[in-house]
Amino acid sequence: MSGFKSEILRTLSQRGYIHQVTDPEALDALAAREIVTGYVGFDATADSLHVGNLVSIMLLRRLQQMGHRPIVLMGGGTTKIGDPSGKDTQRRMLTDDDIAGNIASIRGIFANYLDFDDSETGAILVNNADWLDALSYVPFLREVGRHFTINRMLTFDSVRLRLEREQPLTFLEFNYMILQAYDFMELSRRAGCRLQMGGSDQWGNIVNGVELARRIDGTEVFGLTTPLITTASGAKMGKTAEGAVWLKADRLAPYDYWQFWRNTEDADVGRFLRLFTDVPLDEIARLEALQGAEVNEAKKVLANAATAMAHGDAAAAQAADTARQTFEQGGLADGLPTLDVPRADLAEGVPAVLLLSRSGLSASNGEARRLIRQGGARLNDAAIAAEDRVVGLDDLDDGGVVKLSAGRKRHVLIRAV
Repeated sequence: MSGFKSEILRTLSQRGYIHQVTDPEALDALAAREIVTGYVGFDATADSLHVGNLVSIMLLRRLQQMGHRPIVLMGGGTTKIGDPSGKDTQRRMLTDDDIAGNIASIRGIFANYLDFDDSETGAILVNNADWLDALSYVPFLREVGRHFTINRMLTFDSVRLRLEREQPLTFLEFNYMILQAYDFMELSRRAGCRLQMGGSDQWGNIVNGVELARRIDGTEVFGLTTPLITTASGAKMGKTAEGAVWLKADRLAPYDYWQFWRNTEDADVGRFLRLFTDVPLDEIARLEALQGAEVNEAKKVLANAATAMAHGDAAAAQAADTARQTFEQGGLADGLPTLDVPRADLAEGVPAVLLLSRSGLSASNGEARRLIRQGGARLNDAAIAAEDRVVGLDDLDDGGVVKLSAGRKRHVLIRAV
């Protein structure tokens, strides 16, 4: 898929976003002659999105940058069901209040990546509960359900893989693909939306929407998916030993977010710069060619650009400065994540195992003990030799803090209060 006429598809292709397109030639021609409205759907299963959602967010950003109109579709309705794609078990059922709270929390994330204004290309945010909650069951089945065959639905990966693994798939979840297809048709009717985008696992759901809009309304709409983003070592993008890499500062400190990108594998730096930053392609080519220790400079560019986009220039600069003080100058930087501990507790002594887990440096006390046994836990840069080590007032520096570390790159300041 090269030689596109439209700036948006050329950009998406050059930066590595395109995996599949339903009709690339027709979409290219449409985007070359008029403003295209496109959307991505996000279910509100948590109060923050994470790095695994970032490619989809960046798709909307690219769409707007190239003169088109992005729609953020919040799944206030579909979250009540749960997308079975890529899941072995049914999602936890959330209450209406849970979902509303999650949507309210998530909304601010998009403002960091998109411009919401009244212009022709201004982003809009909509909630599919606005139309899904109002559907009447029997009329919906008669109008929409008749266009879906069980035979074909069983062939889609989201269904087939669950059945092959002998994992239960509820009738509730089985309806998800129908509702997602209906969303596309509804957005086509309401907002002139012609394009749905998403990850490769959404291909079947997107194609269903393309076909439904054609069959019921006679409207030509398009679908585009991105490749599954994995690291060079094969790990799923955005997943770490510590859990999801959240996009909200109250779920993951900007410093830790910066460190996530700074720790990118060498082979991924160029690709991630293209996908997750606005750094120009010619500059990325230069950074990608760096060898040896110079690759670290490219990683810092990636970390700075990605963190500035998510948390602002000031947070990115502070994270970079904290890292410089901590790693390059051997200092104790104020910008490190901090855990406050009552001075009275430290006077009696707090087990290092407990501090490692409470600070998030380990996921549990058991993991903290393993970290100590393996020599990976440090107190003020000295290895913690014993699992029963306690941290007390004598460990604090003159400023009333002590640095607790897991490995060489993850640190938390323990502060007496």
